[in-house]
Amino acid sequence: MYHFDAEKALNQKTVHLFYICVILLLGTGLVTLYSASYAFAQRFFRDGNYFVIKQLGYSAAGVFLFVIASRINLEKNRKFIMPFAVFAAILCGLTLVPGVGIERYGASRWIEIGTFSYQPSEMVKIAFPLYLAHLLGKKEGNLSNFYSGILIPVVITSLFFFLIYIQNNFSTAVFIVFNAMIIFFLAGMRYRYFLAAAAMIIPVSILLIFTKEHRVRRLVSFLQPQWDPMGAGFQVNASRDAIASGGFFGKGIGEGTRKIASIPEIHSDFIFSAYVEETGFIGIILFIALFAVLGFLGYKAAIKCENTFGKLVAAGFTTMILSQSLLNIAVVSGALPATGIPLPFFSAGGSSLVTTLICAGLIANVAKNPGGEINRTEDINGV
Repeated sequence: MYHFDAEKALNQKTVHLFYICVILLLGTGLVTLYSASYAFAQRFFRDGNYFVIKQLGYSAAGVFLFVIASRINLEKNRKFIMPFAVFAAILCGLTLVPGVGIERYGASRWIEIGTFSYQPSEMVKIAFPLYLAHLLGKKEGNLSNFYSGILIPVVITSLFFFLIYIQNNFSTAVFIVFNAMIIFFLAGMRYRYFLAAAAMIIPVSILLIFTKEHRVRRLVSFLQPQWDPMGAGFQVNASRDAIASGGFFGKGIGEGTRKIASIPEIHSDFIFSAYVEETGFIGIILFIALFAVLGFLGYKAAIKCENTFGKLVAAGFTTMILSQSLLNIAVVSGALPATGIPLPFFSAGGSSLVTTLICAGLIANVAKNPGGEINRTEDINGV
């Protein structure tokens, strides 16, 4: 006799809604990129479709990896997480090797072999949270002891921060540490350790800001927007003007004018300003709603998961996508100093898009298997 499992049916609906949310974000991002990049691509590449065609290729690869990430057995493949993290660390080191690593905009963040280029810090956004969830999942119940509980995870966090920082990628390094702190918190680390970490991280971060001129200029420009309106403050000021010009309903898809010459590289980190100019306040509401649904479903998957490792995977990657989106919007609207953080699903760039889709796939994986394929952690050996 057929037995209807209401809880399983509800879980499937949740997963399907998550899929729909990801598809809508990806589709909206592609439409926005096409509109934002057309004039720039026509001017510099004599092909207005240049960026969107490349992004479609990255989207296809990302969707393929999304499906794989959503279907693999996370527990059985935990033995590969450490090698994956080591590989990501090695790639970060290769950015400093002459002939392999390449410098753009004053930063050595990419490796290039032939015509292929990749930003290893994007791989760290996948490998490091997975490894941290793996370690803290193993040490569940022992996080009150610094030496046997959290020392190794803290050392690993510091290592990845250093590897990304030496690429002159301070914003991403801080972003990685911030998300690591969230995972530590969700794992149940004692509050006194957070206070100790803050006492060290805050002064060190302030010191590091003043080690590079461009960081100081961005900070001063943030505090005094009119200090250098044609230099450090130009992009943010132009972005804020574009957002304000969108009004309530926006100018319409493809009708924005600020993207043509007002905002440099608007198809990249500042694409949100192009989106708001054309969709207005209504578009902002839609944007927030989509990311809010994605966040709700991601955290719901974490709460329902019966395994600490799975909880940390779902919550960690959900936090990463949401915090990166909020950080990008804050920068574009002038609420935070300028950084090089792309907008998930929207900004041009294969590394970022594929990474985001893999992270979303891992969230879906946990949502699909809250207690089925994820087994206990006692049999997981090694660091």
